[in-house]
Amino acid sequence: MIFGKIEYLNLLPFHVFMKRFTRSSQESAVMNYKKNVPAKINREFLSRRVDAAFISSIAAKKHPHVNLGIIAKKEVKSVLVIPSRKDKRDNESASSNVLAQVLQQNGEILIGDKALRYALQNDDYIDLAALWYEKYQLPFVFALLCYHKEKKVYKRIEKKFLQKEQKIPYYMLQNAAQRTGVSPEDIRAYLRLISYELDYKAKKGLARFYRLSDQLNAGV
Repeated sequence: MIFGKIEYLNLLPFHVFMKRFTRSSQESAVMNYKKNVPAKINREFLSRRVDAAFISSIAAKKHPHVNLGIIAKKEVKSVLVIPSRKDKRDNESASSNVLAQVLQQNGEILIGDKALRYALQNDDYIDLAALWYEKYQLPFVFALLCYHKEKKVYKRIEKKFLQKEQKIPYYMLQNAAQRTGVSPEDIRAYLRLISYELDYKAKKGLARFYRLSDQLNAGV
């Protein structure tokens, strides 16, 4: 099985879990990883060059998924629009570019760790997840864990991942801090903004996003 791996900080708890999961299960011998940014992982998944991955919600609409995603309950600090800059899509993104259209926001879009670094150092930005919540009082689902086959494996991953909070070893926090330029303390604070369970409210938010994006005829 080839799993598409996105090395943004928002998936650090999941990567910690997967290291433990594959070590303690028969999947360890057959699970391989392909790393890239979200937009490219989307394309790899759609062309079946990866078997499963967290796929941008706008690209995941017609594909089977488990109840795991990358979800912002309110603010997120890693999906931003900078209104003072000229319009520019983030080529690493898919859902975030569409979300900016849905919310009628103009400016430069930033996502991921570079957006988080910007938010920690500046205040001239609009947090798109916070704006979505302000407007609809619903979480925003940025990605879903989708698969092409081996449904039982990914349902087991869902169940075990959600059973308990994933504790991140400090050495991994330090490595992530060195890689991203975000301090361990800021990483911890950021991860408290992220939810992974696709619950009832998250599903409502996702359905609302799909309806609004369909009205704009927006997609990947």
